[in-house]
Amino acid sequence: MVPRNEYPRPQLERAEWLNLNGEWEYTFDFSRSGDARGLNDARSFDGRIVVPFCPESRLSNVAFTDFIEMMWYRRTVAIPAAWDGRTILLHFGGVDYECIVYLDGVEAGRHIGGASPFTLDITRLVRPGAEHNLVVRVEDHTRDGLQPLGKQCTKFASCRCSYTRTTGIWQTVWMEAVDPCALKQCRIVPDYDNGSFTFFPEFHRLKRGLAFAVSILDGGVEVASRVVKAGGGALTLELPHPKAWSPEQPFLYDIVFRVLDENGAVLDEAKSYAGLRKIHLEDGRFFLNNEPIYLRLVLDQGFYPDGIWTAPTDADLRRDIELSMRAGFNGARLHQKVFDERFHYWADRLGYLTWAEFPDWGMSFWQHFQKTTPDYNRSFRNFLVEWSSVVERDLNHPSIIAWTPLNETRFYYDAEEHCRLVRDVYDLTRRLDPTRPVNDTSGYCHAKTDLWTVHTYEQNPALLAEKLNTQPIFMREPDLETPAWNGQPYLVDEYGGVSFVPEGKKPFAANSWGYNKDTLSREETERRITDLTRCLVDDPRVAGYCYTQLTDVEQEQNGIYGYDRSEKFDMEAIRECFSYKPGWSRL
Repeated sequence: MVPRNEYPRPQLERAEWLNLNGEWEYTFDFSRSGDARGLNDARSFDGRIVVPFCPESRLSNVAFTDFIEMMWYRRTVAIPAAWDGRTILLHFGGVDYECIVYLDGVEAGRHIGGASPFTLDITRLVRPGAEHNLVVRVEDHTRDGLQPLGKQCTKFASCRCSYTRTTGIWQTVWMEAVDPCALKQCRIVPDYDNGSFTFFPEFHRLKRGLAFAVSILDGGVEVASRVVKAGGGALTLELPHPKAWSPEQPFLYDIVFRVLDENGAVLDEAKSYAGLRKIHLEDGRFFLNNEPIYLRLVLDQGFYPDGIWTAPTDADLRRDIELSMRAGFNGARLHQKVFDERFHYWADRLGYLTWAEFPDWGMSFWQHFQKTTPDYNRSFRNFLVEWSSVVERDLNHPSIIAWTPLNETRFYYDAEEHCRLVRDVYDLTRRLDPTRPVNDTSGYCHAKTDLWTVHTYEQNPALLAEKLNTQPIFMREPDLETPAWNGQPYLVDEYGGVSFVPEGKKPFAANSWGYNKDTLSREETERRITDLTRCLVDDPRVAGYCYTQLTDVEQEQNGIYGYDRSEKFDMEAIRECFSYKPGWSRL
């Protein structure tokens, strides 16, 4: 059975596609001599690896966890004869970090960035009805201080809050055939107040006489539609009886896009969906569909014991959301990782609110790993391009209610340059998406932000309350951050982190840890978590929180659930804790 065989891009789904997951051949290239040896056109490699799982994972059937600075993948791809005359696209959901793709020894394209998807038009290099040799060359320099890498460890063994690395292909690889004038992407902007959607289509190619058709369906019944000339402009459709998307009722409209020729014949058809909802900030609070909402989020790092960055199955993505909701949370801060598009699909379906974040740790301008690299500005160029791609990929998901491009940017070389870069990232994100708030750099050090987020792992509730009431607001570096404060919603988006290992279970590793220094029983841990959470909810200035964290991750033993997703606590007590909210919040 092909692993992860569900359609990987649920917001632009076509009927004709081929999943290229499964067994590939591979070889490590520790000497970096593969180019000289002609591996770009190799016809076989000795190793066998299961894609889309990275070679460090057990699900890949490789499980090699030392540093891999270079490797090669290979497989044969058969192009269906029925695809003759069409544009053939090769998609990669994620390859960490730099890669070059070859077909029959000829370069088809290259990509830099481990977290963003990319697509190659391979029409000129393949022949329908024939087989071709596909080779992927990967470079991954985790320790150079130039790659954004999130929580991938720069030391040999996982330690502190960094974990097993991910190298190479870690998301689905797939092909599809489309008309040369097919829809490339379409941004969907909901207008809750006016009961409409606006569509911004982009096409692979334009020609005279081309038309673009949009149909909106409710339960299979068309409720709005329109056909316009395909010139690149926007298209707005009003809904006769608008239905909102919300956590209580996550209603989604089905969307059908069609590209038509001058005679009305369908050249391209793709399915999508959309949720009618509004996010805005007012009086220091989040508002969802014009009603205030208190955010009860959990930190989710998206690691799996067998797949590392890749969920073993689509059902595992859904299960993580359901476990979080069962614990009382209404959403998650998706931490230091770009999550699978299918995760966002399930969040949309289940009514789960998320903050989407980029895995920015690793760029040595912020010395998270005490790495000094004079050429750190080169990493900013890569980051800005990749972050833009990620935002554009996920714009249409109603469940995403905030963007977090950076995290804990504290150990900077130059304070002035730090503030300039953070402001630039904020402005870029707002230009890409003016409909959602931006958390410029989670926790610290803020330079220009819509949300005032702070991190504190204070374990004493009284001292936590005192810290939260710092005037004018809690700041990690007041001299730097004060100019950025202007009354934004105040959220503690990291707190808690209370470790607990259930009786009869061994810690994951000898270096296992949590943010508490004392050893607590299960009941004491539940009480600590509850007291800290009540402290936040009862503070009238706090607009929401994010508890650390949903599951244990390797040596971090501070999850609500174990790394294997097993229950660690009395879940009724946990649910009562994280369901508690201020009286002004709608849910």
